[in-house]
Amino acid sequence: MTGLEFHRHLNLQPKSPSERAEILANPGFGNFFTDHMVDVCWSENGGWHRPRIQPYGPIEIDPAASVLHYGQEIFEGLKAYRHADGSIWTFRPDANARRMQASAARMALPELPAECFLDSLKALISVDAEWVPSAPETSLYLRPFMYAKEAFLGVRPAKKVAFYVIASPAGAYFTGGVAPVSIWLSEKYSRAGKGGTGAAKTGGNYAASLVAQNEAYAHGCQQVLFLDSVEGKYLEELGGMNIVLVYKDGSIVTPLSDSILPGITRDSVLQLAEERGHTVTRRPVTIDEWREGFASGEIVEAFACGTAAVITPIGMVKAEDFTIGSADAVAGELTMSLREELTDIQYGRRPDTHGWMYRLDA
Repeated sequence: MTGLEFHRHLNLQPKSPSERAEILANPGFGNFFTDHMVDVCWSENGGWHRPRIQPYGPIEIDPAASVLHYGQEIFEGLKAYRHADGSIWTFRPDANARRMQASAARMALPELPAECFLDSLKALISVDAEWVPSAPETSLYLRPFMYAKEAFLGVRPAKKVAFYVIASPAGAYFTGGVAPVSIWLSEKYSRAGKGGTGAAKTGGNYAASLVAQNEAYAHGCQQVLFLDSVEGKYLEELGGMNIVLVYKDGSIVTPLSDSILPGITRDSVLQLAEERGHTVTRRPVTIDEWREGFASGEIVEAFACGTAAVITPIGMVKAEDFTIGSADAVAGELTMSLREELTDIQYGRRPDTHGWMYRLDA
């Protein structure tokens, strides 16, 4: 399979320019959607087929569709950025394509070829380019997803699957400037188990995090931090972001575990840090190391990273019987410098020497 040729069924009632402008002026995140979506089918006998662009709208699904009963689904998340010259780019979509293939393999779903993944993004931008905002720190969030649509009751991989791409304009993540967040340490719940699906980007992992996220809100925190499910002492990740710790000597450590989602943003940030001369280590890290390291002054910064916020400084970790940091902490110097460098590359404000950016409107 070498690519997809998309049949176009255009929306006859798209948002007017004025309606679209009103949305783009204050889109928030995940609140509004563009006029179209990509739809591709897969079957055991026919492979990937019937690629099309169609109006954004409800999906008809059989009540016995496997995804509703057995949760066989995966998704990805990446952004389209409008550069100063009006062109539209995305960041390392080849890595998203590979991660989606890895998620598919873990969830017994068909692997979409990387070229087809890229084709689907370009196809959607070809009809919805006007939805990519141009205000500072804004973007168009792209959400490819795949689910088992075969109608049957029985525990086996589905023989019919659907792949879609939808898009949602996203405002600046930090509307009042980048500020450190407080995170709640979940000691009761685990995000994923050893040998489970933690390294796959599948909805069940996020569903498992929601009760703990509510617990975080109840304690005045914006995010929740999970520990490993076996010993309950090793750092895993937040509900939707990876963790990075910065030490006094300039070295950087990020938790290593087979139940952590491989973060594309995290890997990019760590590569930029290594190129500056920082020693980067991926290894198991305990919550006690973080607590004791902060108390002694050995750990001087901490941040979370992911597609939505890029880099989020962590000001405080709250647990039932201790805290790390403080709610009024300021963002670390290296944290903010790395965030600036990465976002400058994404928005075309500095040269892309790594070949990370991929043009969508060409």
